[in-house]
Amino acid sequence: MNFDKNIDRRQTESLKWRRWDPDILAMWVADTDFEVPQEVMDAIHARVDHGILGYGFAPDGLTDVVTSRLARLYDWQVRNEQVQYVPGIVTGFNVAVRGFCKPGEEVIYQVPAYPPFIRAPRGAGMQGVQNAMVLGKSGQYEVDFELFERQIIDNKVRVFILCNPHNPTGRVYRRDELEKFAEICLRHDVIIVSDEIHCDILYDDRKHIPIASMSKEISDVTITLQAPSKTYNIAGLHTSVAIIQNEELRQRYNASKAGLVGTPCILGMYAAKAAYEHGDAWLQAQLAYLQANRDLIDEALQTDLKPIKWAKPEATFLAWLDCRDLGVEGSMQAFFLDRAKVGFNDGPEFGEVGQGFVRLNFGTTRANIQMAIEKIKAAIESL
Repeated sequence: MNFDKNIDRRQTESLKWRRWDPDILAMWVADTDFEVPQEVMDAIHARVDHGILGYGFAPDGLTDVVTSRLARLYDWQVRNEQVQYVPGIVTGFNVAVRGFCKPGEEVIYQVPAYPPFIRAPRGAGMQGVQNAMVLGKSGQYEVDFELFERQIIDNKVRVFILCNPHNPTGRVYRRDELEKFAEICLRHDVIIVSDEIHCDILYDDRKHIPIASMSKEISDVTITLQAPSKTYNIAGLHTSVAIIQNEELRQRYNASKAGLVGTPCILGMYAAKAAYEHGDAWLQAQLAYLQANRDLIDEALQTDLKPIKWAKPEATFLAWLDCRDLGVEGSMQAFFLDRAKVGFNDGPEFGEVGQGFVRLNFGTTRANIQMAIEKIKAAIESL
């Protein structure tokens, strides 16, 4: 496991590294620059070597691995038939939005928001209701629950897309916060679609809590979406799980995706099984490396990059950088591309509250982190 290894991804079809010219240091879309665990590569090679890659379904034992993992990590008892497979988290919540909202009903989510959250309701003929997070006294982003409930009532919300851990702020919701979300949703007959794709990437000994694991009452109104994609850097293999314990909800969900959504990539399912079975040591090493990257950036923000602020991420390998004090007019993404030759996600992609922000991906080599800090410092000094 050599996370310092520099691998040239510009010579591949990498979305991350081929977006801009070769002189741009790419730190945007959420995949990492690390080689996947060897056991995952071995599983893919073994399946390819069979020579036939026809239509398929979940490999023997994959669902057992998924449910055993949920029990081990979260003491969450899930039966095999309650696990469904979808080719990606984005597909998973789009199916829910289209399947559970009637005309005149709405979808709510927190902003800043993962951009596909914003597009999902609009693609289904809705506007989407944006519940703005606020920076609390703790220095972390928090939810205004009174506003959240009022918006649900006023907008006839039927689906709540929860992002935990939160992208792009890096928040890990506490149990009491999850309880408040659940209480409000249960009170107003709102279905929870919980995007938990970053649930394995937590720092400082934090523990993820799947909201559906908290009680049967909550699980009965929840669709939980998880995947090995971010955890083991296999996002390009498009394999995710939808955990739906309520049988009626599961039937409605499957009816919504019938004829539109196929099974995940067969290689992705083999990769998922190998990652979940054999990837723990690799994951722990990656977590230590990512946490050190995060802490290096935190130190830089307190010294050389001081005009830029953040809420130190509790999870994910993503950072939500507040650049408003730099006094730059227009797009911060454009500023850093021009002055620093570093490519970030532009803040307004995550909602209007993102004006003056960028999202940085620190899932890369330490050398790239150090290079980015120097480039950003030079850009600030050029003002």
